[in-house]
Amino acid sequence: MSNSNKALKSDDFLDGDDPFLEAADVERLLLGETEASDAGLFGEEGGDADPFLDDSEFHVEAEAPMPERPEIRPDMPDFDAVREELSAMPAGDALYGEVDDGDDFLDQPVPRITIGSFCERPETAALVESSAGDRRLAKAHVDIEMGGLPAAIERYRGESTPNLLIIESGMRGRGLFDQLEELAGVCDADTKVVIIGAANDIGLYRELMKRGVSEYIVPPMTPITLIRTISELFLDPDQPFAGKSIAFIGSKGGVGSSTIAHNCTWALTESLHSDAVLMDLDLSFGTAGLDFNQDPAQTLGDALSDPDRLDDALLDRLLVRCTDRLSLFSAPATLDKDWDFAPQEYEMVLDKVRRQAPFVTLDLPHIWSPWVRQTLMGADQVVVTVTPDLASLRNAKNLFDLITSARPNDEPPKVVINMAGMPKRPEIPVKDFAEALGIQPALVLPFEPQLFGKAANNGQMITELDAKSKAAEGFNHLAGLVTGRVAAPPRKRGLFGKMFGG
Repeated sequence: MSNSNKALKSDDFLDGDDPFLEAADVERLLLGETEASDAGLFGEEGGDADPFLDDSEFHVEAEAPMPERPEIRPDMPDFDAVREELSAMPAGDALYGEVDDGDDFLDQPVPRITIGSFCERPETAALVESSAGDRRLAKAHVDIEMGGLPAAIERYRGESTPNLLIIESGMRGRGLFDQLEELAGVCDADTKVVIIGAANDIGLYRELMKRGVSEYIVPPMTPITLIRTISELFLDPDQPFAGKSIAFIGSKGGVGSSTIAHNCTWALTESLHSDAVLMDLDLSFGTAGLDFNQDPAQTLGDALSDPDRLDDALLDRLLVRCTDRLSLFSAPATLDKDWDFAPQEYEMVLDKVRRQAPFVTLDLPHIWSPWVRQTLMGADQVVVTVTPDLASLRNAKNLFDLITSARPNDEPPKVVINMAGMPKRPEIPVKDFAEALGIQPALVLPFEPQLFGKAANNGQMITELDAKSKAAEGFNHLAGLVTGRVAAPPRKRGLFGKMFGG
């Protein structure tokens, strides 16, 4: 809990004789409800809230009066003057007053998350910008916009929300909760929300927590206050952050599973704007380094050779930054070693990599061994790539049956049919393939040797080469399916009308 909220717990509202000690009393005064509401707007359990009181009837004591807010415009100029003022302040001073941040502060860097900040005051925007420049947030991507809650709601009507939203709002009462409910309607289920408010009000704090807001902080505050709040949300030792793992495997060699994995990861980072780490687990023959035009000196083999030494600092040196959002853990791709590691060594490395980013994609080789089986069974999502022939169908059926029976409470694997429509090759129709597996393919990619061959030889992804191609659109679609995030809707059906399964 942030320093500001620790202050909430020790303020006058918590004196033993204070009637506001009872949550039910606070809720009746805040909301005018006849019964307490258990509704959680951002993923919490409960029912619907009763109607609010009129604003004229709403009143709760607060330590600080509501400050007047300047007119907020989305096109407000840069906050250079405020930034200079903030940078000139001594490290211990707060922008809005005095505050003691203490020294009980987590020093571990925050993972590669995305943060969207929507401020009402240029001063707050400058404070967020100063926080974003701190070494503890060096891996995070922080976007800062003006406009507060209304701007956040409008921004995310048609796109996925980031891992964390920081929203400044000087509102209280019905207006605030109405806008939060509207924000909840456009938020992804895994997005955390931090509200920067104006009133140190224990009743308001309790109601926001009850409705699923992750944290509520109020001035006075420093950049360290905000950094501490973010750190505690994503670095809680009791609930360690772990990115979602997505395993890609082919039903047989040569079906293009690595191509699907690499292009889907690219779409995940560039089209869905999420950070991801791609792990090339084909240690002897992996092609991720070639496909992304990288030749790192250190590889995944170094991490597996001594997983106990793998800490955040070493992991940062081993990962190769392909883009601002995509990091690569490449395979050695050499035959001078047997690369024979135990399943627990793969598991240790994967657990540490998952702390680095919201998504980790696993490019698995077409082999069957204990560590491959364990990795598949432990993944959050599995994508099986096939070609429309009998051997692929048999192997895919075996994989499908094994994974679904071992993971009855998880989604079944996604199936991608690759290289469909190859000239002069007899093929099993997509309909028959789907009936045999008992599931529609998530994606059917046509045979396009010129497009895919040129991309491979250039060390490019399909979207880089031709962003308007059907294949690029298909990878965006697949990335949306495996992440549960918003992807661009498919265009009208044409020559490859059955490209999207379902």
